[in-house]
Amino acid sequence: MASTLRRRVFGNDTPTEPSPVQTPRDQSPVRPGDKVKVIHKRKGTRKRKSTAIFFLGSLFGIIAAGFFAKSNDLIDFEFPELGGLSMDNLFEILPAGFVKDMRDLVNGERDYLESYDAFSVGIKVRSEGLSSHHPMVMVPGVISTGLESWGTSNESLPYFRKRLWGSWSMMRALVTDKENWKRHIMLDHTTGLDPPGIKLRAAQGFDATDFFITGYWIWNKIVENLASLGYDPTNSFTAAYDWRLAYPNLEKRDQYFSRLKAHIEMAVKLDNKKVVLTSHSMGSQVVFYFFHWVASEHGGKGGDGWVEKHVESWINVSGCMLGAVKDVAAVLSGEMRDTAQLNAFAVYGLEKFLSKEERAQIFRAMPGMSSMLPMGGNAIWGDLNGAPDDVPGQAASFGSFLNFRTDQNWTIPKTNFTVDDAMKYLYDTTEDWYRDSVKKSYSQGVAHTAKEVEANELDPRKWVNPLETRLPLAPNLRVYCFYGVGKPTERAYYYRSPELGSLTNLNMTIDTALTQGDVDHGVVMGEGDGTVNLMSTGYMCNKGWKMKRYNPAGAKITVVEMPHEPERFNPRGGPNTADHVDILGRSNLNELILRIAAGKGHEIKDYVVSNIRKYAERVKIYEEE
Repeated sequence: MASTLRRRVFGNDTPTEPSPVQTPRDQSPVRPGDKVKVIHKRKGTRKRKSTAIFFLGSLFGIIAAGFFAKSNDLIDFEFPELGGLSMDNLFEILPAGFVKDMRDLVNGERDYLESYDAFSVGIKVRSEGLSSHHPMVMVPGVISTGLESWGTSNESLPYFRKRLWGSWSMMRALVTDKENWKRHIMLDHTTGLDPPGIKLRAAQGFDATDFFITGYWIWNKIVENLASLGYDPTNSFTAAYDWRLAYPNLEKRDQYFSRLKAHIEMAVKLDNKKVVLTSHSMGSQVVFYFFHWVASEHGGKGGDGWVEKHVESWINVSGCMLGAVKDVAAVLSGEMRDTAQLNAFAVYGLEKFLSKEERAQIFRAMPGMSSMLPMGGNAIWGDLNGAPDDVPGQAASFGSFLNFRTDQNWTIPKTNFTVDDAMKYLYDTTEDWYRDSVKKSYSQGVAHTAKEVEANELDPRKWVNPLETRLPLAPNLRVYCFYGVGKPTERAYYYRSPELGSLTNLNMTIDTALTQGDVDHGVVMGEGDGTVNLMSTGYMCNKGWKMKRYNPAGAKITVVEMPHEPERFNPRGGPNTADHVDILGRSNLNELILRIAAGKGHEIKDYVVSNIRKYAERVKIYEEE
């Protein structure tokens, strides 16, 4: 697969036929234009274990991460701050099967890390005579930047300069000081900034994003391979940010965009070459917002020519350009597939430490997360009559986004919800402070004319939405869209009223008892990379930015889709994974990034194997006549 993809994406004087790209369910060749089968769980087979780090506080996920520690003496070496909290005591209360599964999981990851030649991709590219050329700026995604405390109040002093997100200090605080941890991690409801007496800031440098927690790499493999090509801190930079903040507050509190602008300008001045921006997930939204901010008189005052002068390429890796539907479930009820599909014991443990209501409150108190609420409404995500990404033989349309069983004695809405309906319901039923914070920072609509698009350049609320604004006026800018396909991804849900007698203020919760057909514990799966739907990663790259009003300067867009082909016994999927996070360690993704950094990006060719272009043609957004 790797050699085939290299031939196709880099071009070759001699035309070559692609070799078969196989999945566990489909042994037939896959060629551009063919549909990649989404890999679903087989009945009677064992689900491949994930790293089990559940977003925002699954105790079991954090304990599982503990297994990654290199030392055999976890307490003495990796957890000195845990004091009297014994990992052995914690393991004793867990089911033996759970502990065995997690040991098997981490032993497999440890063996992989020890056997994997981390620098092999960089060494290979360097052997072809390539070396560092453009300065590199990397913008990480949501949750991948560590957050450390700089507060000096009494409640913060024990955590001074310790990470309360992305470290073992987070584990200690969550297990032994949960309420204080929540006070630190949640932003003020009124200001959207730090609560009084609290000061959390994004960690800086490569260490900020290398690893989420010991052994769980994120950007580490890309940094290693860049180093093989000659990169170091003098010509590469990680632009870490506090992903909890609404984008306007990134500038207001941290001057993030001003600092990013200054760093890029300095890199261009010192190297006399334009920079390559590489972003992942939410980081791609941050970069898109930055493009508008830096040109605007209300922002960086760089003018429309700034990007053309300073940015050679933008590498958009797994960018959630149109949001992620799982964000609705997270904010609405503190749930997502990861929590809905837990077994009863894990649900009990998770609810004991962080209930659904607590998780929903935490998500809402992180306005940056709500930048990823789905954009484009029913035009992108469909309605009760159908959705662009519906497939033949599907039991129900994806356009029916929140579904309710009518044969139960529940207090529920009378009809199913589309994405537009769900967004209205979310705003109508959540707190005023949350609704106001989202609406003053973001917009999820569609601009149907060039006049609307240009007017929106003056409205910072629109800058995060590529359906309401445009790419920079930079005709020589190259945009590379690299994203995974072929992994089941949340697309719709079944909801119900909370159980009778449950002490919660939530209006509804995922109907986890429903498992039939395409519905798994109340979650309906579609196409994507396991986290972000194909419509979000692929629509703008394959269709939206081909429209004149969204790309008036004609910036070149190159798309390379990466089929999900995980190694069966590798906990992170191995060199051909296309999982949303694990793709950062994928071999050919690293190779593509290095070639662009070395000034050879123009050799990369489109490689599209999903049905995204067919789906895009069904979207009810049209070229202006």
